[in-house]
Amino acid sequence: MRVPALACRASLRNAALRNADTVACKRTFASYTLPTHRQAHGQNHQRTSRAAEWQSQRRWQSGAAAAVQEAAVHDPTALSQEAIVENLDPQEAARLDKVRNIGIAAHIDSGKTTATERVLFYTGRIKDIHEVRGRDAVGAKMDSMDLEREKGITIQSAATFCDWVKKNPDPVTGEMKEEKYHINLIDTPGHIDFTIEVERALRVLDGAVMILCAVSGVQSQTVTVDRQMRRYNIPRISFVNKMDRAGANPWKAIDGINQKLKIPAAALQVPIGMEDEFKGVVDLIRMRAVYSEGENGEVIREDEVPEDIREFAQEKRRKLIETLADVDDEIANAFLDERTPSPLEIKAAIRRATIALKFSPVLMGSALADKSVQPMLDAVCDFLPNPAEVENLALDRKRAEAPVKLVSYSSLPFVGLAFKLEESNFGQLTYIRVYQGKLRKGAHVTNARTGNKVKIPRIVRMHSNEMEDVQEIGAGEICAVFGIDCASGDTFADGSINYSMTSMFVPDPVISLSIQPKQTKDTPNFSKAMSRFQREDPTFRVHVDNESGESIISGMGELHLSIYVERMKREYGVEVITGQPQVAYRETMTQHVPFDYLLKKQTGGAGDYARVIGYMEPTGELGGNEFKQEVIGGTISEKYLFACDKGFQASCIEGPMLGHKVIGTRMIVNDGATHMTDSSELAFRTATMHAFRQAFRQGQPQVLEPLMKTVITAPNEFQGNIVGLLNKRNAAINDTEIGADDFVLTADCSLNAMFGFSSQLRAASQGKGEFSMEFSHYAAAPPQLQRELVAKHERERAERHKR
Repeated sequence: MRVPALACRASLRNAALRNADTVACKRTFASYTLPTHRQAHGQNHQRTSRAAEWQSQRRWQSGAAAAVQEAAVHDPTALSQEAIVENLDPQEAARLDKVRNIGIAAHIDSGKTTATERVLFYTGRIKDIHEVRGRDAVGAKMDSMDLEREKGITIQSAATFCDWVKKNPDPVTGEMKEEKYHINLIDTPGHIDFTIEVERALRVLDGAVMILCAVSGVQSQTVTVDRQMRRYNIPRISFVNKMDRAGANPWKAIDGINQKLKIPAAALQVPIGMEDEFKGVVDLIRMRAVYSEGENGEVIREDEVPEDIREFAQEKRRKLIETLADVDDEIANAFLDERTPSPLEIKAAIRRATIALKFSPVLMGSALADKSVQPMLDAVCDFLPNPAEVENLALDRKRAEAPVKLVSYSSLPFVGLAFKLEESNFGQLTYIRVYQGKLRKGAHVTNARTGNKVKIPRIVRMHSNEMEDVQEIGAGEICAVFGIDCASGDTFADGSINYSMTSMFVPDPVISLSIQPKQTKDTPNFSKAMSRFQREDPTFRVHVDNESGESIISGMGELHLSIYVERMKREYGVEVITGQPQVAYRETMTQHVPFDYLLKKQTGGAGDYARVIGYMEPTGELGGNEFKQEVIGGTISEKYLFACDKGFQASCIEGPMLGHKVIGTRMIVNDGATHMTDSSELAFRTATMHAFRQAFRQGQPQVLEPLMKTVITAPNEFQGNIVGLLNKRNAAINDTEIGADDFVLTADCSLNAMFGFSSQLRAASQGKGEFSMEFSHYAAAPPQLQRELVAKHERERAERHKR
């Protein structure tokens, strides 16, 4: 049930009047400087009236916040975002209306960092434009790490903020007036190895700009980014970049968004000229030509639509209205009435449909050529939501984790999420998104995970690797704080409430390396580096192998781990030795096997006795494992069955074949026996583990290897060489898309077979090919490889026993 605005306001006023504070009123009146008796007679009444009105408004506002908060706590589904926005303090509403929290995400080399550099230049945050690879020994502002500038890739997401002055028509007079928008922006990496950076950025943002290459259109990582945006319900605008490149075709990109990403999309612009003749765009909403002029495209000039593309622009405008009619009722009614909607109606419909995740407006330009980036900034302000329009839920731990809607009012108790950690010269830097209330310097907040109360000693706004100190941050903003000990994904709240927010999705690592410092004296720095990297990156894992005693690092790919090895050398001066990458294999069984295992030990005192009877079988899906008990008659008590479950789960962590995790296996215990004095929980746990190993080996076990969805892009003349490379690796080629110059090949390939592929691909394509991998699924390894892996594991175990 939705809360009607009028009823909500009535209850707010009543609550406010009941809580009227006469003492506060007296203080308010006392704060006025009283004039002389002659002046007072004429002015006193007017000032008293003004003060009373101000005090009444303040009481109403605090009552409004309290009533909305109460509705958010008790029935979050009934409280609509419209009701939250309607009851905002007018001053707070004006502030939030001009705030945008956005991320820039795309496939590798689509121009994310280049576009961000232009955004910072046009908003006045930086004075000069520098290119990504740092050819001028400076590099892009958002790529602050030396490694990023050397390799020309983004490794860590970087946050910044800027103010964009936009011209908006006055709703009454129609005259254009300037309005300032505050944009918090996060530039994310494109490589799948650094996918966690995209995940945590999208977790806390309200909207995103998805950049596509005008030549390649929707690519493999574009699909991954789209999936991440859907996971966190992020509205997006699409920007087709590189319009000045040979072979640029924005309509291919728009078709890809509609067909591959399955989200309705239509162009808001038509290019004026293509490839090296790209000059500007036609704004289809206002039907005006927009040109970027000046040395760096900083001068925007508008003109009439050129005659040679006027008809084409009219056709694309009709297509835009038709697409909007499918996703917006008001445009649909105008379409059915055969009435052409006004520019204001079209803009309002695009905003509604975009925020409702039903539509993605598409703009186009070239960041590198300094063309049409400013209209994209205008679209961010026009079509992406402000923080008050986005629904955010938390869990109230005082009420059995019941869902609570967070309300972006600065007057309510503080709630914020720590979404990223970074080590700096001043200690740990924690990035926080404030969802509700205000975060003030010197305030005490509580970590919901640990229950620890911490003081906020310093708050900064980040501009890549630079920072600006602030005293407080309001609801809907992003900041960073120093001096608090926490983990990525921790919720911080005011001491009066105990809310916890859901963290971001963290994918499992797919590749491992053994690692050790070259020199023993570097061990302390090695440990510091490992500890810091784990805190910063949840996909970077470190553990010590129980049998070999080696330190094992795990991550999302070869590049991911090589970057951390390089950072260890540069930032900590630690040279390391890395071993052969270990693939995250899995084990499973393929047949139904009954078991009857008796554990019976007598050592003079109380012994061990446990008998478990049942069967093991595959679940049919390569997913989780299941333990079930079907004991009838109470032959095994509940506490012993619980111990059996623990024994089964412990056995699944290290399989009998290779010591890797077991998946897709079910164990059913349906009978057993106990002894009055010798039975114990430990005995039944041990008996279950023995029964598991015995049955698993009899159930025709299989080694499963991770198959990676591999997408290769290269010029057409190298297609034969690259297909030959994949055939040698027994890859299953799923799709080949041949374009004018390049081809895109999609295949499923064993991760084990892909080691060293990057250097061979460069050799086979004269350095022009590129590829990306992400985990697809597990499948049975070839029989020969299974035998080799099992034999190798047995040899290693035998050698350890000799020692």
